[in-house]
Amino acid sequence: MRILLIEDDPDLGPEIARALRAEQCAVDLFTNGIDGGHAGATEAYAAAVIDLGLPDRDGVSVLREWRAAGRDLPVLILTAREAWSDKVAGFKAGADDYLVKPFRIEELVMRLRALVRRAAGHAAARIACGPLAFEAQTGQFELHGMPLKLTALEWRILSALMLRKEAVIDRLDLLEQVYEGDADVESNSLEVIVGRLRKKVGAPLIETVRGRGYRLTASALA
Repeated sequence: MRILLIEDDPDLGPEIARALRAEQCAVDLFTNGIDGGHAGATEAYAAAVIDLGLPDRDGVSVLREWRAAGRDLPVLILTAREAWSDKVAGFKAGADDYLVKPFRIEELVMRLRALVRRAAGHAAARIACGPLAFEAQTGQFELHGMPLKLTALEWRILSALMLRKEAVIDRLDLLEQVYEGDADVESNSLEVIVGRLRKKVGAPLIETVRGRGYRLTASALA
């Protein structure tokens, strides 16, 4: 899961990024609305976190621009403004959630997980595919009821596949969900990670769709 974070506070921004990375997420942190807005308009993200009070252009204008261009990624707004009118402006611009500073980082993580899950069409927090289950609110995978140990890259790939289970996900789409924007990616990295995952969850669960990408499916187990 790759998150776009636009926050100019020199302490809060890195703190949020560290917390999200500790939860296995990839994070691209920007400190201004111009660069962050461009990233949100051109890169693939599972969700975005935007501060309203940015130094060059405010978060509401960035969000309006995304929505006008048809960008539908879930967006959580951060702000020190508690006035109802500010919240209304954020929601009218297209925000999906709103968090007032100061806040607990744990709450931010839980809200983001819920936004990503609902955006993928899952109402329930527990998602299953054959013997594999994913607790979307805790980020925990289970196989046959037992906790599954995964690396950060494995978790990002498997969570992307699980949230869109039975659908074919393009290779490039998966790669964009795994690596941060400045990462140096090897050409065969995705195949290596998928190979490791097949050993952990069982090869039939992850199907290669030739010329397109991968699909998480329990159909081969029926």
